[in-house]
Amino acid sequence: MLDEILEQPVALERTLRGGLRSAAALQRVVEKRRPKLIVIVARGTSDNAAQFARYLLEIATGIPVSLAAPSILTLYGARVNLSDTLVVAISQSGESTDTNVVLERAREQGALTVGITNEPRSGLARLAEHLLLVRAGRERSVAATKTYTGQLMMCYLLAHALGAKIRVDDLRRVPEWTEMALTLEPQIAQLTERYRFMERAIVVGRGLNYANAFEFALKMMETCYVPADSFSAADFMHGPIAMVERSFPVFMFAPPGVTWPGMRLVLERVQSLKAETLLITDRSHCAALEINVSRIVIPAKLGRRSATPEELFTPIPYIVPAQLFAAYLAERKNLDPDRPRTLTKVTRTM
Repeated sequence: MLDEILEQPVALERTLRGGLRSAAALQRVVEKRRPKLIVIVARGTSDNAAQFARYLLEIATGIPVSLAAPSILTLYGARVNLSDTLVVAISQSGESTDTNVVLERAREQGALTVGITNEPRSGLARLAEHLLLVRAGRERSVAATKTYTGQLMMCYLLAHALGAKIRVDDLRRVPEWTEMALTLEPQIAQLTERYRFMERAIVVGRGLNYANAFEFALKMMETCYVPADSFSAADFMHGPIAMVERSFPVFMFAPPGVTWPGMRLVLERVQSLKAETLLITDRSHCAALEINVSRIVIPAKLGRRSATPEELFTPIPYIVPAQLFAAYLAERKNLDPDRPRTLTKVTRTM
C-alpha cells in the first residue's frame, strides 16, 4: 500500500497523458449528442470516486448527475429508461458484476456509455463504448490508493470532454501537487502514534472534498479496523455532532474556497467540545493556518506559478495525507494493510 501511494505522481502523469486522446474522441461525440442526464454506477472505493464525479460534473457542466443503485436492476428486475443518458461505470478491476450489468442494460437501451477502469482487458472495458483507462499499473494492495486518484483524474477528463472549463495545463500540475503532499510522509508517520489506540472516528468534508471524507473513512475501516463515519459539514451539524465528546477523533478536509465558512463553523463547534481535531489543508489557506488546531499542511512548490491548487483541484493531493495516515496507523497497530481480513481485491456482488 505504501509503495503504491508513493507511485501516484508518476501514475497520475501517465494516466493523464494516456487519456487525452480518448477524452478528445468522447468530446467529439457529446458535441453532437449532449446528454441531459448522467448516471454513474460504482462500488466501494470507486463509488467514492463517483461521488466526487457527481459534484465535479454538476458544478463544471451543469448536467444533472445521479448515482445508480444497481440492485434496482439486478435484484428487483425493474426497467429503468436510460435512453438519452450518459452512463458512466467506474471500477478498479472492471469485473464488478452489478456495475457491469447496469452498463450492459444501458447500452442495450441506447445510452451513451463510458467505462473508467484500470484493467484494459476487463468486462467493463469490453462493454463500454468509450474507455477512459486509468494507467496506474497493477495494484497489489487490497486497499486501493493509486487507482482511486487515477479515477479522479479521469473524472476531470470526462468533465473536460463534456465542455467544462478545465484546462489540461492545470491537470498537468496535479502530479506535482501530489508529490508535494508526499513530502509529509515522515510527519504523518510520527503523527499516527498519537492515534494508535483510536477506537472510532468521524471524517468531515464538503463539496468537492466530500468524497474524500468517505474515502478516508473507508481506508481507516478496511486497513486499521477503526469504525469511521463520514459526513458533509452541513449534515454533521444536523445531528451526528451529538456523538462528539472530549477527545473524540474528528478529521476534517479544509481547503480554501467556498466550503471554508461551513467547515470553520464545524471546527469551532468540535473545538468547543474538546474533540481531538485534525485538519488537512494546504499552505495557501491562511485562515486555517491562523487557528490553534492540529494540522496536516500540504506545502507549496517554491518558485512556481500556482504553487498550491485552487479548490477545484484539491481532492487528489488532499487524499494523499489520508492514505499515508491509514497506512502508517495500520503499521502502528501491527496490521497488514495489504491483506485486510475477509477482503479480496475483486469483489463481485449482485
